[in-house]
Amino acid sequence: MQKNITSLGSLNWDDLKFFLEVARTRKASTAAKRLAVDYTTVSRRISSLEASLGTLLFEKSRTSGFVLTAEGQRLLGYAESIESTLHMACEQVSGSGVALSGHVRMGCTEGFGSFFITPQLSHFVDAYPAISVDILPLPHFISLSKREADIVIALERPEHGPYVCCKLCDYRLQLYATQDYLDKHPPIRRPADLGKHQFISYVDDLAFSSELLYLANVLPGASANLRSTSVIAQFVAAQQGRSLAILPCFLAAQDPRLLPVLPQEITITRQFWMYCREDLRKLKRITLLWDYIRAVTEQNQALLMGESREMLFAD
Repeated sequence: MQKNITSLGSLNWDDLKFFLEVARTRKASTAAKRLAVDYTTVSRRISSLEASLGTLLFEKSRTSGFVLTAEGQRLLGYAESIESTLHMACEQVSGSGVALSGHVRMGCTEGFGSFFITPQLSHFVDAYPAISVDILPLPHFISLSKREADIVIALERPEHGPYVCCKLCDYRLQLYATQDYLDKHPPIRRPADLGKHQFISYVDDLAFSSELLYLANVLPGASANLRSTSVIAQFVAAQQGRSLAILPCFLAAQDPRLLPVLPQEITITRQFWMYCREDLRKLKRITLLWDYIRAVTEQNQALLMGESREMLFAD
């Protein structure tokens, strides 16, 4: 059956905004919250857009929510291009004061996001009060394709996608314990002595990246009597003085109670990668935050590599 051909005049361009949110969240209720409207408004706008285009854009499922049809997938690419073009147009025709305003959402690994990026961003928003920033320090993968964030800092470089990516920094992890723990347990003079000790570590099968499985890679056979998907939970447990933990230096070094154990023998170096969508990279607020994060990360290389306990901030 031949589909209706839509004229440009019959299409409500504002409906595309609702389409994008439902496509990214897969839930009309979540899209409604993000757009500050009620559920029925979202449902009505999607129905209006489908009627205008003469095609079904979503299949509705109780388990999967709103799933894009083949036609919806094709529309998504065009709608995102329109969205990005509108952002760029607003910056080009607005004055510099308006251009350096707006909203940015940054996704990041949990420990780095909470203990390094958030303190740094508190200084950034003081310097640029017209830019608001959401920081998402989460212990799982954050999707740019679903626009869960505008910029992501991750443990691994994206293998494919329309992204601009750079290596943000190296960082170091070491084995840590409290002095109380060291005083109450058998002495640790060499790696072989660690077989007599307990650790806190990740839940192996729930780790969102293989880069997090430090204990199994560095100390095969080591026993972890406490496990968590959260590096912050591991940090807090290590503070209690009952277990050893492999922790990022930027996290553990800020607590004087935690001491490195066998720092010459047990040291791990990992990387952080920063990336965003190509169509957002040229936005001034994105560029400003991107360059700021790169600058403060370079400024704090000593903290990240375990050579200092002091965090530095941009002047």
